[in-house]
Amino acid sequence: MKNPVVWPDTARQAAFERWLGAIAPQHGIDPATLAPASADASFRRYLRVQGRSGARFIIMDAPPPQEDVRPFVHVAALIQAAGLNAPPVLQADTEQGFLLLGDLGERVYLQALQAAPAAEADRLMRDALAALVQFQQRVPADALPPFDEALLARELALFPQWCVQREFGVHWSAAEQATWQRACRLLMDSALAQPVVAVHADWMPRNLMVTGPGSNSPGILDFQDAVAGPITYDLASLLRDAFISWEEPQEIDWAVRWWEQARRAGLPVQADFGEFWRALEWMGLQRHLKVLGIFCRLKHRDGKPHYATDLPRFFTYAHKVALRYAPLAPLARLLEPLSGPAVQTGHTL
Repeated sequence: MKNPVVWPDTARQAAFERWLGAIAPQHGIDPATLAPASADASFRRYLRVQGRSGARFIIMDAPPPQEDVRPFVHVAALIQAAGLNAPPVLQADTEQGFLLLGDLGERVYLQALQAAPAAEADRLMRDALAALVQFQQRVPADALPPFDEALLARELALFPQWCVQREFGVHWSAAEQATWQRACRLLMDSALAQPVVAVHADWMPRNLMVTGPGSNSPGILDFQDAVAGPITYDLASLLRDAFISWEEPQEIDWAVRWWEQARRAGLPVQADFGEFWRALEWMGLQRHLKVLGIFCRLKHRDGKPHYATDLPRFFTYAHKVALRYAPLAPLARLLEPLSGPAVQTGHTL
């Protein structure tokens, strides 16, 4: 059967075939079953291959120098040591960027949530919340790089560069740039004031897997960018996602459940839920502005235009939060000329 995997260049294909040929006998792999599994917003992609005994494996193809698999290997070990469900790393060639992983299946949380009735969606989300508390409690933050002011600033800078200027062709005046900088300062100060825990950095339904009947521990994927950072970051990622949205009363219900579990687990969460909710919303706003920039960069730099179809969802998130808090009102006015056209030309919440 013809191999359905397309390679960007023959040299990488040859290197991969040598690597797979060398490890196939040890793991009982049938190379003829190799097929695409998924791709993501980076240069990484994932392939699925069958074992001769019926086992299935995932292969990560992460070409250097664009990608480095060592953080993935490191964080996978931390997650497994925390008693959570990360794919086991069975074989690693860190120099060439090839990993052989255990296969957590094909049922992604996002697809399950989109198809689930309300009660089942609630159960899945509660499982994800419980796993997040365990992740924050047991993955040591000091084993991860810091989510510091420099990183926050770099992320926020993506929005004016790629979304404002490149996507919409808008160039801010000096006064508008000053407004933007003041808003960035507020958001960064809020994030940096929060207690620090392990942060997955993309704890969202596309990176969680439904792992089988009777299991309430979701499979965890795409964790190579994990950092030590603000306690609200991952919860904001889960509740206000790129690809699925919830009514605010439901968001608050799940946030309260996480907050109560976190307090019982001894996590350093704010004692007042109102203060915690404001910190979560401001953290989410920082993330949404970053993602708006990233999605536009994927469109214009990386030739992946489909990500831009979700710009309206993020403008809706961002504008709603900025309008709600008086210190952020100038940012809301800055977003309005962009969010109006974006919402009109795409799908909304």
